[in-house]
Amino acid sequence: MFSNISFEYPYVFLLILVFIFCAVYCKAKSATYLIPHLNIFKQSNQKASILINTIKYLIALLAIISLASPIKKLDTQLIKNDGINIMLNLDASGSMKYRDLDKNDQSKNRFDVVKDIVKDFIDKRKADNIGLVVFGDFVMMASPLSFDKNTQNEILSYLEVEIAGQKTALIDSIASSVNILKEKQDTSNIIIVLSDGEDTASTIPLNIVIKLLKKYNIKAYTIGIGNANRYVLNEIAKQSNAKAYTAFSKDDLALIYEDINKLEKSEIDQNKIILKEYLYFYPLFIAVLLLILLIYLRSRE
Repeated sequence: MFSNISFEYPYVFLLILVFIFCAVYCKAKSATYLIPHLNIFKQSNQKASILINTIKYLIALLAIISLASPIKKLDTQLIKNDGINIMLNLDASGSMKYRDLDKNDQSKNRFDVVKDIVKDFIDKRKADNIGLVVFGDFVMMASPLSFDKNTQNEILSYLEVEIAGQKTALIDSIASSVNILKEKQDTSNIIIVLSDGEDTASTIPLNIVIKLLKKYNIKAYTIGIGNANRYVLNEIAKQSNAKAYTAFSKDDLALIYEDINKLEKSEIDQNKIILKEYLYFYPLFIAVLLLILLIYLRSRE
């Protein structure tokens, strides 16, 4: 219940020490009178004194708590405009059916392994705008740029090998991603393209795509699985000031996405918005009620 309650000015609680010091060493001096048979009133006065002192200390404590400004953290949101726009281009051609990436689980084909690792990557990019593209004979937009990571992971779960055909339109997929990212030049833009074979279906020449990447200042990280066309992938990465990778196993693939995750960091800590509920008026209201009660009790003495 109180786990998400904190204080904006916790140093105000040092006033408790000042209050205790004054209660012990700063007592008001009063004249002493000798009254016969004073013990008759002693017991009733003692009870009244205990009650008054308790109320007095509670008022001081509640006032200090109010000054410390208790707050309840409702939620933490991220400013999305300063994140990175990332297009994830995934090869879903027929060759992604091979079951050679995960040596410990032969039931998973290449595309299944890729999906698992990409889901983990998406979860780590909390401040970023991510889009999903799959390609085969043609390029298919699986998800537009979005901050909704849960929906994107759900979409990934439904994607299957050959959903866009058996061939490999690698270069066309990059051109499609550039067409999306070119409208987002106010922030950093990257493409992460993964393929396991030769480009056999693209209609756009490689040199045109490279010119587009340079024109719009978009980095294209490339990941080749096994004996993919490394020349094309290396050239795309090199010409766009990114990095080319090769993966022969699930572990290789996981390390590659982790490396890209480290290279392309978002300034997440600078983009946080904490939604707060201020609670100072609760102890302050109770303190005022107790003060009224204290004044009433004092007037009856």
